[in-house]
Amino acid sequence: MPHFGIKDIIDILLVATLLYYIYKLMKESGTINIFYGVMAFIVVWIIASEIFAMRLIGTILDKFMSIGLLILVILFQDQIKRFLVELGSHRRWRFLATLFHHHKGTDMAATAWVMPVVYACMAMSKTKTGALIVIEQSIPLDNYEKTGDIIDADINTRLIENIFFKNSPLHDGALILAHGRLMAAGCILPVSHDNSLPRYMGLRHRSALGIAQATDAVAVVVSEETGNISIAHRGKLSTRLSSTELEHRLNAIAMLPRK
Repeated sequence: MPHFGIKDIIDILLVATLLYYIYKLMKESGTINIFYGVMAFIVVWIIASEIFAMRLIGTILDKFMSIGLLILVILFQDQIKRFLVELGSHRRWRFLATLFHHHKGTDMAATAWVMPVVYACMAMSKTKTGALIVIEQSIPLDNYEKTGDIIDADINTRLIENIFFKNSPLHDGALILAHGRLMAAGCILPVSHDNSLPRYMGLRHRSALGIAQATDAVAVVVSEETGNISIAHRGKLSTRLSSTELEHRLNAIAMLPRK
C-alpha cells in the first residue's frame, strides 16, 4: 500500500491553491463558465477511466484531452484572451512593490484625471452628446493611439467636450487617456461581437466592450440616443451609471496598483 506522507499533503495543497487562484481570476475576468466546463469534463474523465475503468470511454476521453486545448482556444478565443490579459496584468505581479514603496502624493496624482472626465461626461449626458473615452491601465494602448490623431494635452473638461462636439472631425472615434494626458482622439478600437449585448447598443458600446476584452483598459461611453453613461472594464459592461457611481468606479480603478 502506497505511503501517504507530508510530500503528498503539500502536493494537494499546492494544487488546491492553484485551482482556487485560477477560479478567482477567471471569475473576475468573466470567464468562469470555461472553468466550470473544464472541471466537469476532468471529473467525468477521472471517474470513467480511473474509478470505473471504462476502457472504451476512457480511451475516447483520453484522445479528446490530447486535443482539448486546441478546441478550447477555437471555441473560447475571446474569453481565453480576456483571461490571459488578467493573468498577465502587471498589477497582479507588482503588488509586492507597493508594500515597500509608497510615495506621498501618489494617490492624488493617480486620480487627478477622474473629475475632469466625470464633469465632461455629465455635461455631454445632459446634451446627449455621444462620447467614448478610454483610459489606459497596465497594458499600453500605443497601437490604438496611432489609428487616431495625437493630441498629447493636459486633461481638461472643456477640451474633452470640444473633441466630442457633433461638428468636430474627431467626435466619431475614441479618446485615449494615458499617463495623465489626453494622448489621442478619433481612435479606432476593436469591436466586440458578444451576442449578449442588447441590439439597441451601437458601435460605441461594442467598441468599449471590445477594448475592455482585448486589454485591461477602462472605457466610458455616453450614449448619443439616451444620454446614459456606461463603463466597460474587465470584459464587462455596466450601463446607466449616475455621476456618483461613475466617480466611485473611476476612483477605484485609478487606485489599482500600476506598473
